[in-house]
Amino acid sequence: MYDAPAPIFIMQVSTSISKPSLRILHVVDSLERGGLERVVTDLAVMQHRQGCEVGVFSIKSPGALASELERAGVPVLLGNKRRSADLGTLRALRRALRERQVDVVHAHNFMPTYYVAAACLGLRGRVAAVATCHDMGARLAQRKLRWIMRWALGRMARVAMVGAQVHARYLDARLVDPARVVRILNGVALERFDGGARARTAARERLGLQPGDQVVGCVGRLVELKNHRGLIDVMPELVASFPRLRLVIVGDGVLRQQLRQHARQLGVEEQVLFAGEQPDVAALLPAFDVFALPSTTEGLSIALLEAAASGLAIVATAVGGNTEIIEHGRTGVLVPVGDSAALAAALRSLLSDPAQGGDLGRAARAWVAGNASLASMFASHDRMYREACAGSVVRGGRPTIRHS
Repeated sequence: MYDAPAPIFIMQVSTSISKPSLRILHVVDSLERGGLERVVTDLAVMQHRQGCEVGVFSIKSPGALASELERAGVPVLLGNKRRSADLGTLRALRRALRERQVDVVHAHNFMPTYYVAAACLGLRGRVAAVATCHDMGARLAQRKLRWIMRWALGRMARVAMVGAQVHARYLDARLVDPARVVRILNGVALERFDGGARARTAARERLGLQPGDQVVGCVGRLVELKNHRGLIDVMPELVASFPRLRLVIVGDGVLRQQLRQHARQLGVEEQVLFAGEQPDVAALLPAFDVFALPSTTEGLSIALLEAAASGLAIVATAVGGNTEIIEHGRTGVLVPVGDSAALAAALRSLLSDPAQGGDLGRAARAWVAGNASLASMFASHDRMYREACAGSVVRGGRPTIRHS
């Protein structure tokens, strides 16, 4: 059993925008499909619909979500970064801040925070800079990056942390002034994950699954930290007990061929379906009986929130923000990182007892509705922006917060 995480403070405010509306520019690495990028896209679209003037600045290539933003009326600006510390990208960002007369520039994670901090030099407090730390900052083990991040976060009027675990990581490392920090949970649009029998049939047909198949699903980039290999490792013993079992991995990445080869070596190549990157994950989730997230590290996983919103039975590792979303035994099952026996046992239990999985899934969806909706995320960001606009003045290279 795992202890419940400490309660997380979520700012409760009205979702209506005070007048005048804000001019906001989000800054991201790229707009490829991923959890962070999904959050920024959903937030920007909702802010636009609520009357804000919103743009998204992509430091690198725009990616698949750029067209979704533009269809919703949110312009995408390109930094076209080609080299380390690209001055052309920095100039493009400064130009965007001036020409759009931005009130709030919002950096998301590491590189965007560096660029935003540099771009705001000399703007004399005319732009309120804020940042969000979306993950546990594993790359900050490098001393140079830690120093740069500390400097960049020091120039932010507010820094949002996506949950208690990320908050503790950055404060314990003394990377940010606690007085500037707020904690804001990621949110998802619950109505996109209604599911039902018809959605389940359509999702299974789309994936080429049969009605009688038992399906464990996973969504995430094919990279080391997502630990898809550990999930494939337990497939041989599970297939021995559940002959109709299929593992569906949604996502793409540098490890695709290695993971295919690993499944082949274990003799489960026919049972593992690599579905690749998909434009609408919400439409595929109803195909799953159990959702598995065996990551070695996480911030506050959007894939996990979406699985919970879909009412799926969930098995996840007890790392990072996973323990804030999943209460062991009530909204899902938590297992230790790297414990193959525990992962196999948890999956076996839920595959053997669909009723138990149904109870866990309903509780997980209720938790998302009460704690991690898109509306609550929007409201929390609106309050953070307005505090930053009202209280940040650049003095001696660092913003000072004026409290009313």
